[in-house]
Amino acid sequence: MTYDNILSDYQNGITTITINRPKKLNALNKDTIRELHNAFDEANKDGDTKVIIITGSGDKAFVAGADISEFADFSVEEGGQLAAQGQAILFDFVENLGTPVIAAVNGFALGGGLELAMSCHFRVASANAKMGLPETSLGVIPGYGGTQRLPQLIGKGRAMEMIMTAGMIDANQALGYGLVNHVVEQDELLPLCEKIAGKIMRNSSVAIAKAIKSINAGYKDGINGFDIEIESFGNCFGTEDFTEGTTAFLEKRKADFPGK
Repeated sequence: MTYDNILSDYQNGITTITINRPKKLNALNKDTIRELHNAFDEANKDGDTKVIIITGSGDKAFVAGADISEFADFSVEEGGQLAAQGQAILFDFVENLGTPVIAAVNGFALGGGLELAMSCHFRVASANAKMGLPETSLGVIPGYGGTQRLPQLIGKGRAMEMIMTAGMIDANQALGYGLVNHVVEQDELLPLCEKIAGKIMRNSSVAIAKAIKSINAGYKDGINGFDIEIESFGNCFGTEDFTEGTTAFLEKRKADFPGK
């Protein structure tokens, strides 16, 4: 599939999706959000793709926010629909993918950009990265899950401060907060993400998908994460991956998992 605003490239079990609007600092608009949904969906359904990496083009920005010109004159109803549709189409969709998603944050990740990075399963940042949710400076609040995911990742007090001040934090502060897992120089960013992806790909894609589901369940209202873990754990026993993994262990060899 070809896209106008993004690039999607598959190599050696990894699909790398690049938001390609450098003149707009990769800002998200409706078309880009829809294209990202389609690219993630395509990669997730591809049996050969074991890990997805999402990044931005250029060396300045991952995503420097939403395209404000698209919604500056929206009504109350239109604003609510914008948030609901965006969350369903992209942000919640990414969070709940069975294929692991790594955000390679290569510069500014602001507003919707940070919300996109937070919807990924974990984040790696370049040393020049800066992150923030500046929406309150525009008279609005984060609408793509930022008020929910940021406190989950860094704690309520820090999230309150970041959102209320509309300020940015640098990569090292993000690392200290637990918002990102690693910080490296920009030329090392994708190689590190690919190295981590390689470690992930040694393991069972089926088990990883169930682990993602179980971990996410603990953060959803009305769902008992322990129950989901028990159910998913039990279901693993009926998979080819479980048979291969346990057999390989007992035979003292490397497992060759069938795949998705």
